Amino acid sequence: MTDSKDFIAGVDSNAKKSPRRIVFITRRTSAQVKAETEDQLQTFPEVLLRAAVAIMTLAVVLIWIALLFNAPLEGLADPSHTPNPAKAPWYFLGLQELLHYFPPVVAGVLIPGLVVMALIVIPYFKVNIEAEGLFQKDREKRLQIFYSVAGGLSLFLLLFKSRLYNAVLGIKGEAEPLYAALVPTLIISGLMILASKSSPQSPSPFRRYLAGRPLSFWVMTWFLFELVVLTAIGTFFRGPGWAWVWPWQGS
Repeated sequence: MTDSKDFIAGVDSNAKKSPRRIVFITRRTSAQVKAETEDQLQTFPEVLLRAAVAIMTLAVVLIWIALLFNAPLEGLADPSHTPNPAKAPWYFLGLQELLHYFPPVVAGVLIPGLVVMALIVIPYFKVNIEAEGLFQKDREKRLQIFYSVAGGLSLFLLLFKSRLYNAVLGIKGEAEPLYAALVPTLIISGLMILASKSSPQSPSPFRRYLAGRPLSFWVMTWFLFELVVLTAIGTFFRGPGWAWVWPWQGS
């Protein structure tokens, strides 16, 4: 025997209760695992039947909505007259708003591709295997990394499209800082800082919730928040020439 507590010799037959022990099974014990049988639900036909009923119900509801309410369609398209502004469907307005700030390859391919790739890869990183709170382990080291990444990203979004940036690249026109992406980034960063100062034993339920969120949650939340803000701006705050207008001013 050593001083390590990873393995302890003993006589037991419950592998779930003592997963880290070396168990010697004698004639008076058995290798049977003592565990209660959990409730089970068969995929076929129970779950499949419920899914089919839900799909059919949703289809009927959508058909009735289509029969009762007319779709908000405009007139027939006129090839000789392009509306100003020509807006994409609402689910593409976030990307169209990004095109206002970035080149097409960056806005349409690079940024969405990197975010989706990060959401696929991050769950396999060691930092996220146990799905624990981001700052529950190695707090100081992770805080340093977080401050570096959040500060660098915020500084980039603040200076991007600035007069200095336009002067370096020789771009003419009025500088328009990327506030649409900067504000959500600052809000999510503030929540992450609050999470770093919280613990699972905090008296506030909200702070306990933040303390237990893993890295993938924060990346996905930032991505969705940015998408919602950009989509809302493209829908309500963009007028002729994709200029900024207030909703009550019309487009």
